[in-house]
Amino acid sequence: MCTTCGCGSHDVLIGGKRPLRRHAHGTIAYRPHGQSIAPPETHAAPATVRTHHHTRDAAELRTIQVERDLLARNDALAAGNRAFFAARRMLALNLVSSPGSGKTTLLVRALSALKGRMPMAVIEGDQQTDNDAERIRATGVQAIQINTGKGCHLDANMVGHALERLALPEGALLFIENVGNLVCPAAFDLGEAAKVVILSVTEGEDKPLKYPDMFRAARLMLLNKCDLLPHLSFDAELAESHARRVNPDIEIIRISATSGKGMDEWLAWLAHARQEVLSQPSAT
Repeated sequence: MCTTCGCGSHDVLIGGKRPLRRHAHGTIAYRPHGQSIAPPETHAAPATVRTHHHTRDAAELRTIQVERDLLARNDALAAGNRAFFAARRMLALNLVSSPGSGKTTLLVRALSALKGRMPMAVIEGDQQTDNDAERIRATGVQAIQINTGKGCHLDANMVGHALERLALPEGALLFIENVGNLVCPAAFDLGEAAKVVILSVTEGEDKPLKYPDMFRAARLMLLNKCDLLPHLSFDAELAESHARRVNPDIEIIRISATSGKGMDEWLAWLAHARQEVLSQPSAT
């Protein structure tokens, strides 16, 4: 959780600028330059500990309480993002993976193939630089960069601020490329319709077992860089078996951004998921 991983919301830049504070049900999700966030009034503090022997237990309880408060605050903002998407019948997908899985390359190839067929936009998450956002913009698709600084994931508040800076028509397809990390992004709802996890064949087959929360939360797994399988000892069947052991309902597509293998299936999946959203009545 972010109480231990070193995340710092005061380091966040959205489109090169620090975001203003955003309110949800009376809470403040960003802290202004260096100030701490006061705990929500709706949560009671842990009971006072009267003996030295219970000090450690109290600290652990307080840590759990803070983690719950963080997620509750995030979930409230994610619900707002989800309502925004529903009102505009937009499909929002949260792309998650380890660093170096090839998700930006896959995204660029998908955007190039879909260009002109539907309105699209991308929210890019990285700790530093806007390199990936520039790669996206080169396809002609609008993109906004979120630099999380010390933060190891995007949260609903960051995405909400980014949405304010994007011109998104009804029926748009929004890709949210999360920071490369298979831990914290699993716990933070952004308001997306689904998480898409990318696993490359240059990683271990046991990644789904090592990071089960992420694969359990994902609707689709893209097994990427399959063009390299003849040159590796990676067991694709075993990796897929591990993913289904963690999440029996997960969909899997073998794909290669380099060779184009699986791209038609990936694009068909996107079209079907978008049609599911478009078939729903526009929410108020």
